[in-house]
Amino acid sequence: MSDNTSSRLIYGFHAVLAKLRQDPEGIFEIFTDAQRNDARARDLLRHAEQLGTRIIPSEGERLDRMVGTRRHQGVVARVDGRRKELKLPDVLDGLTEPALLLVLDGIQDPHNLGACLRVADAAGAHAVIAPKDKAVGLNATAIKVASGAADTVPYITVTNLARALREMQEAGVWILGAAGEAEKSIYTVDQKGPIAWVLGAEGDGLRRLTRETCDELISIPMYGTVESLNVSVASGLCLFEARRQRGG
Repeated sequence: MSDNTSSRLIYGFHAVLAKLRQDPEGIFEIFTDAQRNDARARDLLRHAEQLGTRIIPSEGERLDRMVGTRRHQGVVARVDGRRKELKLPDVLDGLTEPALLLVLDGIQDPHNLGACLRVADAAGAHAVIAPKDKAVGLNATAIKVASGAADTVPYITVTNLARALREMQEAGVWILGAAGEAEKSIYTVDQKGPIAWVLGAEGDGLRRLTRETCDELISIPMYGTVESLNVSVASGLCLFEARRQRGG
């Protein structure tokens, strides 16, 4: 057991599997619901055992108390409290289903970033990607607003966003940029395959180079008088439409 002052808890299959694949030495132990024996749980346990990670079978109620929620999916990991910078290839290489990624271009408000992380977690997005410069970082405010999602959704910062988008394209990911003037809507574009949704800051929208790098520009139909939505609301509409098309 590690010193609690230098460790933190993460939970959920996405977060724990990503940590196992990207930084296995940073995991001290994994607590699993002893009652779960489905294929997803067996796959995680097999992966952890191959890496020599300590596994502690536990009751679901204990996991509830550890993380303060029942949304842990039966898996909680105690990890090194020092954050390791994630890389885009680590996430792309570790996917076992069509990619669902959220890319944020120039988000300045930490409250918006935190809300986007919560949305990404709720929709089961595999990662949130953002530029290192001209964007808010994952600071204390964003982490607080995320309400735990900062530990469940891989957050990746990149030096050059356009280059990162091209890297995703080379990996077979279709890049969809949200743009109010686009003719095709989120309800008509096919989102069943690997996709990344790219959203810009409220008001400014996507930057020129980001816009030009997208494979398609897609709009959210607006039926009232407002011209745009908060970026976290728009992210939720885009990501959950993808989930709806994929059968939930």
